Amino acid sequence: MAKEKGAKLQVSALALAVGVAWGIGCLIAGWTSMFGWGNLFVETMASIYIGYTASFIGGIIGGIWGFFDGLLFGFLLSVFYNIFRK
Repeated sequence: MAKEKGAKLQVSALALAVGVAWGIGCLIAGWTSMFGWGNLFVETMASIYIGYTASFIGGIIGGIWGFFDGLLFGFLLSVFYNIFRK
């Protein structure tokens, strides 16, 4: 009988954790860029995330985009990890 090499990742938990972390990061970056910090990051991400700007509402929009982007990335990361860990 073959031994398991490592623990399996819980797909939904990792997807949610990465989504929340990336969403909060994008939200904070959008809000801090109103004061001149991190403008390049927000401008770069705004080319991907529609509506993401250096404003209060733009930060919220970027946070929502970031959440769903992180959710997808966390999902794919955990699924591929669970496939290739064997």
